[in-house]
Amino acid sequence: MLIDSYDLEVFSPPCEPGSERWSAFAHLQRDITEVLPYLNAVWPGAVYNHQAHILTLVRGGRRYTLRPFEIAASNLEDRDHAREIVDRIVAEINGIWERRPTIAPSTEARRRPTVMEVYKLLPGGNCKQCGEATCFIFATKLVAGQTDLDRCTRLLEPGFASQRDALRQAMGLAAGEVPPTGE
Repeated sequence: MLIDSYDLEVFSPPCEPGSERWSAFAHLQRDITEVLPYLNAVWPGAVYNHQAHILTLVRGGRRYTLRPFEIAASNLEDRDHAREIVDRIVAEINGIWERRPTIAPSTEARRRPTVMEVYKLLPGGNCKQCGEATCFIFATKLVAGQTDLDRCTRLLEPGFASQRDALRQAMGLAAGEVPPTGE
């Protein structure tokens, strides 16, 4: 097992005092640098900087940032939810670590799409079906990991299949993959 314990720090983001969403740092006892190339190989949506030893992932409306002695997670409901989410990501990391003999590590650098790139692929129309006031706000939240692609219900319409596939690819999701929600 790579990660067997951590100290959890949960806080309201300083840029959003009084926010109803929280962030967390799991301070690790052990350096996880060695697992990052394996995670990069397994998590297609990850953005990895091999030289800096930083891997970020947007999944299930959350952003995760992994550093040698730290896992950061954002968009959490409270301390209990933070513990649950961090436990899940730690279990996933440990599982990948155990399977590493069967995984070809990757130091490939991928980049996250810009808000404008995502916005241009959305159906447009500011229909508000996703719960946001505009498509641009939805695109901003999608890139920031604060919402899920499947919230845009217009993308499920047959006429938007090519845009949906392009967005899935840009966001690092396999074709037909449904991003996890409610983690």
